[in-house]
Amino acid sequence: MTIDSKNVVNLDLKKNEKVLNFSDFQKQNLKFDIAKLQEAYMQIIQTKKFDDGGGISHFGAICLTRKPGDPDSVKGQKARGIYWTKPDKSGKEVSRDINIDEAEYSEFIPDYDNTYFKEVFDTLSSKYKLGRVRILLKEPRSTLSWHRDPEPRLHIPIITNPGCLMVIDNVAKHMPADGSVWITNNTKYHNAFNGGEENRIHLVACVLDYKF
Repeated sequence: MTIDSKNVVNLDLKKNEKVLNFSDFQKQNLKFDIAKLQEAYMQIIQTKKFDDGGGISHFGAICLTRKPGDPDSVKGQKARGIYWTKPDKSGKEVSRDINIDEAEYSEFIPDYDNTYFKEVFDTLSSKYKLGRVRILLKEPRSTLSWHRDPEPRLHIPIITNPGCLMVIDNVAKHMPADGSVWITNNTKYHNAFNGGEENRIHLVACVLDYKF
């Protein structure tokens, strides 16, 4: 894969030249109406609460897709799914949560058919092979664990602030809430943090056919 020179920043340090490679954050040639996304989000949270994924602090998920006809497929740990992390000084990698067959999550939940998210889902699923599609919450002044996922993730920021950054390896990037679509290389170690004082809300989809 060739690296777009526009995505490489030379910090021009005096003694040791260091380069930040942003190729793990790939902006797609696709854009949605941010006002409609925010309106749809507000519409949903009037009647739906975030699932904490089984007791995870400062995290929440609202699943927009499920296994056909299976409401239980979006509850608890199934709102999160398997990931790998290095939780202590030993550096030993361990797995967390449960394995999920993302390809089974093909049904858009009918409760949300009358929201703009249905149009977004139809457009995205015509271009990508998707797994779970979720609205994810990151609360203020909080971070995710340092971890890796089984597949890349598609992000559409809905509500964010300048203190919201995603870090992949040692590269950090802010994705603005302007309707843009990003695919991030979550198969590498990464985290996301919200250093602001308002919730960070992204639409996030597992992408099963995207190669970095």
